Amino acid sequence: MDNASQKRALRAYRTRLTQRGIARFEVLGLDADRTLIRSLARRLSEDGPEAARLRTVLTGVLDAEPKKTGGILAALRRSPLVGLDLELARPLESGRRTDL
Repeated sequence: MDNASQKRALRAYRTRLTQRGIARFEVLGLDADRTLIRSLARRLSEDGPEAARLRTVLTGVLDAEPKKTGGILAALRRSPLVGLDLELARPLESGRRTDL
């Protein structure tokens, strides 16, 4: 974009978007989901009753997934070494003599 008028027009467009409360952001996803994500973003940006209903449904679906905590503890409890009473202490030795 070398033309100054194009830069000015783009800056004005983005300013208008900001005044409407719309933010630009980048999303990573599958190429097959491109149209779905764009249509979802378009509907949510309208900010009407349909967008509010869509937000409520999506929030309910996404928040319904239980939070996974304690993953490391669960893995340790599944370990085959649980209950084997391993002796992990080593005896302290002063070392051995060497000729240098």
